[in-house]
Amino acid sequence: MITSIQGTLTSATPLRAIIELNGFGYEVNIPVTTAEKLPATGESAKLHTLVVYREDSQTMYGFASTAERDFFRMMIEHVSGVGPKVALTIMSKLSLPALESAISAGDIATLSKCPGIGKKTAERLVVELKSKVSANGSFQTGATTASEGKHATDNNRHSDAVLALTALGYKPADADKAVRNAALVLGVEATTEKLIKKALN
Repeated sequence: MITSIQGTLTSATPLRAIIELNGFGYEVNIPVTTAEKLPATGESAKLHTLVVYREDSQTMYGFASTAERDFFRMMIEHVSGVGPKVALTIMSKLSLPALESAISAGDIATLSKCPGIGKKTAERLVVELKSKVSANGSFQTGATTASEGKHATDNNRHSDAVLALTALGYKPADADKAVRNAALVLGVEATTEKLIKKALN
């Protein structure tokens, strides 16, 4: 199993990256939320990967963090009707904190606004995954490690900033995107208050 790939980023689009490693160019399908975090072309890039094998193909999917990769895997393995392409679409529309928060809250309206996702698929996401997402909006796979604890903390800051923007009248998806952009500028360690201020600028 190939769990990660690190090499030179030779080209990138919002949904695909080519990483050259040892003379080979690997095509990796990525969500928009990962594309936003890629370095400039020609620089070193690392993606956490999942390879999906089919009878006539094998496709590599890549993510900025192990948490995003694991959530992608959980969707395609546990939710009926959600394959890799649909899961990638969902993760392109909503960041992981926003996605986990929507599932935890049973927010069918926000989930169903993802392109190609109808109300029934959104309901299946909530039914199948809600028990795997804790009250703080972070999915659980067993014992909590230090990195998972950090992921939950980062999620809380992100989710709190999104909630603040929605309280000010932003649509959930727009608030999520604004906070994502703020985090790209300030870094994921930025406080909730700083994220909110930057998102409002």
